Amino acid sequence: MNWDNLPLLLILVLSVIGNNNSVSIAVIILLLIKLLGFEAWFPFLESHGLNIGITILTIGILTPVAQGGISVKEMATAFKSSIGVISLAVGIFVSWAAGQGVSFMRDTPETVAAIIVGTIAGVCFLKGLAVGPLIAGGLVSLIISLLGKIHI
Repeated sequence: MNWDNLPLLLILVLSVIGNNNSVSIAVIILLLIKLLGFEAWFPFLESHGLNIGITILTIGILTPVAQGGISVKEMATAFKSSIGVISLAVGIFVSWAAGQGVSFMRDTPETVAAIIVGTIAGVCFLKGLAVGPLIAGGLVSLIISLLGKIHI
């Protein structure tokens, strides 16, 4: 048995137990790429997969706007409510945190395993989404920065 596949197999088991099809499909695709000898694709996926995934996610989020399901008037009204203002602020913060997460995980690759396991646990057992690693990395970076400033 190739022990290099064990981490992916463990993630697959967790995703099946947690009934998360997105993670299961992602792991199966990665295992197939490895088993079929297409490892040359990994550098491309590593460098462009995040942008491709975010683009697809954004298309899904913006589809109601494109279909006319959300009008300009409804959008303007949303910004006038307290929920709209809070949503705007949280959206800004979370997108900033995700951006920090990309840098943090690139600069501290030793933390990636813990972030991934935490994200998989959240996805599988708390019905979360797999976009968590970027935000988690950003929040870890923020917490470490704050702790460094207060010398704990």
